[in-house]
Amino acid sequence: MEESRERLGSRLGFILLSAGCAIGCGNVWKFPTTAGQNGGGGFVLIYLICLLLLGLPVMTMEFAMGRAAQTSPVKMFQKLQRPGQKWGAYSGIALLGNTALMSFYTVVSGWILYYFVKFLTGNYRDLMVVENKQPPFVNMITNAQINVIYLAIIVVLGFGILCFGLQKGLERVTKYMMLILLALMIGLSIYIGTRPGAGAGYSFYLKPDFGKITPQVIVAAMNQAFFTLSLGIGSMAIFGSYIGKGRSLMGESVNIILLDTFVAIMAGLIIFPACAINGLKVNDGPGLLFNTMAMVFNKMGTAGHWLGTLFFLFMVFAALSTVLAVCENILAMVRDLTGWSRPKGCLVCGIGIFCLALTTALGYSTLGNFHPFGADSAFLDLWDFIVSTNLLPLGSLVIVFFCTCKIGWGWENFKAEANQGRGIKVKDWMRPLFCAVPIVILALYIYGLVTFPWK
Repeated sequence: MEESRERLGSRLGFILLSAGCAIGCGNVWKFPTTAGQNGGGGFVLIYLICLLLLGLPVMTMEFAMGRAAQTSPVKMFQKLQRPGQKWGAYSGIALLGNTALMSFYTVVSGWILYYFVKFLTGNYRDLMVVENKQPPFVNMITNAQINVIYLAIIVVLGFGILCFGLQKGLERVTKYMMLILLALMIGLSIYIGTRPGAGAGYSFYLKPDFGKITPQVIVAAMNQAFFTLSLGIGSMAIFGSYIGKGRSLMGESVNIILLDTFVAIMAGLIIFPACAINGLKVNDGPGLLFNTMAMVFNKMGTAGHWLGTLFFLFMVFAALSTVLAVCENILAMVRDLTGWSRPKGCLVCGIGIFCLALTTALGYSTLGNFHPFGADSAFLDLWDFIVSTNLLPLGSLVIVFFCTCKIGWGWENFKAEANQGRGIKVKDWMRPLFCAVPIVILALYIYGLVTFPWK
């Protein structure tokens, strides 16, 4: 695979594809959910700081390693390490992390597709939250048949597109999806912002309450930053291996983070004013997006039918952009290990992801007796714990050590690769800042484990 490595067709394709990997359920489902549960504006402020001080250095390093190695993360460390070094164990983190992520992300994407279909077919009245009745979101996640069918559609769609190759499949589809997504978000945020009562939602979301910024909020903000950028498990490194050396990598990382942050902030500008308008809770957990937006659109009459269809269409685009990008990473790693063709790799990887994701799809029905972290938890929480709480920060920790320490690739090698081409450069004065990143990550990671609600 290495000798005939595929390439992206354009710089725009690289930026939108990398941003597409970052932009997804992490922005429009998990970000508002986590912000609502952690005090709103204060969490958003810390999240933005984490993106700048932690996310930007790690993303730049991942891109640099991928471009220098010209291979997938499963062989990246072996190619860049010095003789006698043993950094290859990270390969397991990369493959496990991407696979674990898709073990619940594909199911959540299926939920979004289900809501889109309900609005498209005019059956969205079924999604209305009614007092003293079980929320439609709960009805959906406890229906095994719905979950398995929509999971299968997402997996087949994702690996089916990847069968067509990098430029004809992944790059072409993602570019169109991302551009439509941005247009839809802007339109919806303007519409909801003009409704009476939206101001309270803006206040909660944009005005920090410093009294609510606790160590737990800081840990949540760091984990969300890594989750939304898909950092630490090689998801960005793979796209670095597909691009040339015409642009410096810190500049490209800035562009992608700005685009990713724009979508996350816009999601909040849609959801929290909508909650305020309708008197809904902002800390409603995983059902926040689904329950809130379904109620909002139901109250709009005929206009709500089409606006709801467009909203969940954009959600499908956001989710699929990440599914495609992460599945491409899994596919590239498996092909590097086995030498399989793209179609064969798509078939095997698709079957494997589907089987693992069945644990999440059935986690609220057939496998509903499994509670890893107390009575309200399920397989989704276990997979999320493995990825968000552990593999993303630990993987980022390894990447930063490898790129800044002499016992790894080293600062000079990293800087030389990152600075090739036009754009923002990595400077030597930044080295202490980059070297401080693992200390911060490790401290927050340990605190997060100590304070994690195990029961």
